[in-house]
Amino acid sequence: IPEHLQKKIFEPFFTTKEVGKGTGQGLALARAVVIDGHGGTIQVHSAPGEGTEFILSIPIAGKRPESE
Repeated sequence: IPEHLQKKIFEPFFTTKEVGKGTGQGLALARAVVIDGHGGTIQVHSAPGEGTEFILSIPIAGKRPESE
C-alpha cells in the first residue's frame, strides 16, 4: 500500500479496486471494532512490492471508560 494511501484505507467506502470488485468497508469495519469498540490499535506496515502487515492489539481489560 503506497504511503500516500495508508491514511485513507480505514475510511468507509475507500477502495482501490475497480467498480463492482469491492465496497471499501472491510478496513473501516475493522477499525470500528478494534479501535472504537474495544479501545485497541491497528498498525500498518507496508512495503510496495513486498506486502503489507496489519498488527491488531486489543486490551485484555477491555475498553477504558471515557472520562466524564
